[in-house]
Amino acid sequence: MDPVAERSLSPATLRRALVDRLTRTLGKDPGSATPRDFYDALSLAVREELTARWLATQRRIASGKAKRVCYLSVEFLPGRSLVNALSSLDGGMVDEARRVLADYGLELEKLAALEVDPGLGNGGLGRLAACFLDSLATLQYPAVGYGIRYDYGIFTQRIAEDGGQRELASTWLRLRNPWEIPRSDARYKIRFGGGANAHEVLAVGFDHLVPGNRSPTVNHLRLWSGRAVVPFRIECFNRGQYAEAVAEQVDAKNLSRVLYPDDSTPQGRELRLRQQFFFVSASLQDLLATHLAEGRSLEELPRCVAIQLNDTHPALAIAELLRLLVDEHGLDWDRARQLGEEIFGYTNHTLLPEALETWPVEFFERLLPRHLQIIYLINRDFLASVEAVDPGNHELRSRVSIIDEEHGRQVRMSHLAVIGSRRVNGVARLHSRLMRETIFADFAALLPGRFTNVTNGIATRRWLKQSNPGLTALLTEHLGHAWENDLEELSRLTWALDDGEFLARFRDIKRDNKGRLAEVVAARTGLAVDPESMFDVQVKRIHEYKRQTLNLLSVVARYLRIRDGERSLTPRTVMFAGKAAPGYFLAKNLIRVINLVARTVNADPATRGLLRVVFLPDYDVSLAQQIMPAADLSQQISTAGMEASGTGNMKLALNGALTIGTLDGANIEIAEAVGRDQLFIFGLDAEGVLQRRQSGYVPMDYVAAHAELAAVVDALASGELTGGSGDEARPLLDRLLGDGEPYLVLADFDDYQRAQAEADRLFVDASGWSRRAAANTLAMGPFSSDRSIREYAGRIWGLEPLT
Repeated sequence: MDPVAERSLSPATLRRALVDRLTRTLGKDPGSATPRDFYDALSLAVREELTARWLATQRRIASGKAKRVCYLSVEFLPGRSLVNALSSLDGGMVDEARRVLADYGLELEKLAALEVDPGLGNGGLGRLAACFLDSLATLQYPAVGYGIRYDYGIFTQRIAEDGGQRELASTWLRLRNPWEIPRSDARYKIRFGGGANAHEVLAVGFDHLVPGNRSPTVNHLRLWSGRAVVPFRIECFNRGQYAEAVAEQVDAKNLSRVLYPDDSTPQGRELRLRQQFFFVSASLQDLLATHLAEGRSLEELPRCVAIQLNDTHPALAIAELLRLLVDEHGLDWDRARQLGEEIFGYTNHTLLPEALETWPVEFFERLLPRHLQIIYLINRDFLASVEAVDPGNHELRSRVSIIDEEHGRQVRMSHLAVIGSRRVNGVARLHSRLMRETIFADFAALLPGRFTNVTNGIATRRWLKQSNPGLTALLTEHLGHAWENDLEELSRLTWALDDGEFLARFRDIKRDNKGRLAEVVAARTGLAVDPESMFDVQVKRIHEYKRQTLNLLSVVARYLRIRDGERSLTPRTVMFAGKAAPGYFLAKNLIRVINLVARTVNADPATRGLLRVVFLPDYDVSLAQQIMPAADLSQQISTAGMEASGTGNMKLALNGALTIGTLDGANIEIAEAVGRDQLFIFGLDAEGVLQRRQSGYVPMDYVAAHAELAAVVDALASGELTGGSGDEARPLLDRLLGDGEPYLVLADFDDYQRAQAEADRLFVDASGWSRRAAANTLAMGPFSSDRSIREYAGRIWGLEPLT
């Protein structure tokens, strides 16, 4: 018998494994062990089972000469691991863990809450990457995720006394992390500079295992941590030069300290570039080492490896692979280029020009001179092909060149990604069309077969099975477990929309979830909220195009009505959550104004029973898993044409929230799947936005024409809502009221208010609201990340599942 199989974890062996890890590994007596000790012991026992399955997966990949996808992303937000890992295993492991822990007076949920969310991302980019890794393992596709093991994540968000965001260093690695495996054999030298100015650092790998749901496949996420080649210089120390003795270690570790170093300084921008190269170089060295160790040749690379670039942050991989193939492995340039062009795919996530990364040529000359040479060669070859197609069109060549000569000589990373990739995809149908028509229009004309669409999706296991156990039980009662790995199964329940008992249970589950979230709100903010009120949520990264400002204006308008004596409004609890980038002044100002307005609203006796406003600090995956199942109304109100896709819209709809939103990103496809009449759609569409901008957008015209909007602006400007002179909201108002304001907030205000009134009217009809909410849930089959991954595998990677 296989010795691994003999040791495999099951409900029958879980108790013995837990006690064994507690006593033999941790040296703790069960009678005196702390809850944290039990958490560590249970986590180690489960991780060992995943490790055995991971080893078996790697053997299947190597023996079958299977093709892998390597997913490169600077962000991954997997959330907590314990319940996810238990849930992925067969045979009722979650229930058995509850029974075993209960014998020691412990609850699984409280134990799992001791785990700190990994600080590996900030927003949708990281949550999407984590969903994709989950689906890759569940569908049994061979895959490796590559990223950075940030010591301090992006930051821990706190709300200060003045209502503003304060950034504290994340401490997610402060305690033992039982879910990571240090890989002493995965150590690679990363070289910066050239000639006499060259210096090297080490990238050291740490693995986080990624199990598939009810699947034997376990893949891994390999994260890189910076170390110095010589971490300590004793001769400096002995001379009393203590800082110099560890200077190289400090410099190397800075590469993996934090996600997105503030780039408002030259030093911060340079660190971002060094950080990106550090991670792609280590990742490519690792995948080539694995490829060769399995007895495969470099000529086989395109048949064995696909590399997906999650946005432009990893785009340097295109130049680094060519350097490795030519300089380290001796391939000639033309052959290396042919191999590279067949391997890469690039996912674009934004149409915002300022979000398409560029780096000064001077940075490359100093930090990455060899890569600049390679980029020049790639550019030379591409521009020669453009000249052959359209001779003498110098303007076209300038527009598509990797080097921007008109703005201080910059390297355009999105252009490098498009030119160096076999396929380029957007992440929603509208986004992909606009991508081809706007930012990449020239490339789409030159390379029409290179562009495609793969609409984003979400991991059903994380965002429904684990987040919403009540709804999970209801669905499983009617469908069995098949829906967990095939979300399209939900469509078989459409008959239940006319079943009063089903809808009543659906409504009760939502009420229970709201009660639990109300406890979270009270614990985090001290504010009591009523679960019978409408839970109206906007939870996402704070950015102007996502238009939290529009939501705030509506909140102020509602408050002014209540203050003026209107008592017929539907009771609401409006929840905001999200982080602003440390250097994004306007986003941080918006957070402050939201909190100041919330204090005024919540302190006014007139609002009791009618309106509460709350900003939930430090939004992360675990908090999202509590918010999504409890939400009634999902705010997806970005300026049309600016949100690439969104995945929060999918998570909320899957858990039975109704969407109020613009025709933007994946909202369009959700409306098609659910039925437009099941959502509260408002505002200009993408074409309307373009026309309004072209005709000249003057925000003050809307203020002059709309008395309620004028009252809202006046209330914010006077300071009566922010507890001051009005200066608190001045930056926000100056932006909103300035001619040509790019996000057309005030242009959509009137129609937004109409949609809000429609939501108010429906909410008082409990059965009508529940029917529409259930219709959203049951129509979400197309929005699983499993569907997305199958499309990537078929259209872009040429990947087959393991057998």
